[in-house]
Amino acid sequence: MTGSAVNARAVMRWLMAAFYIIAGIGHLAAPDAFLPIVPDWVPMPRGVILLTGLCELAGAAALVTARWRRLAGIMLGLYALCVWPANIKHALDHVSLPHVPDSWWYHGPRLALQPVLIWWALFCSGAIDWPWRSSRDG
Repeated sequence: MTGSAVNARAVMRWLMAAFYIIAGIGHLAAPDAFLPIVPDWVPMPRGVILLTGLCELAGAAALVTARWRRLAGIMLGLYALCVWPANIKHALDHVSLPHVPDSWWYHGPRLALQPVLIWWALFCSGAIDWPWRSSRDG
């Protein structure tokens, strides 16, 4: 990987960590605001929201720590996959949340970009190199 790709990865890592810190604080500070988007099949929804906040904060901290970075990326990728059903419910049920528009101009890109968020966690943590790994790298 070139030096610019390494720098891009570091910037992406810090941006993702900041995003998850903000999200984690939001989940811990106002868990009841997220209750309407939790799918009905999720047990103890308030507890799950609090747990997701802790996971987001732990993931952000681990992502910027060299020793835990790769594991954090994998876990944050899995986390983004696991919260996708809440995003789907949010969109399909037209759940109104403070400071979040209830429009397909928001929900459509949000749902479509979830795989990008998963890739982002994996790439910025070094768990994957795609698409910058060349064929001669192995």
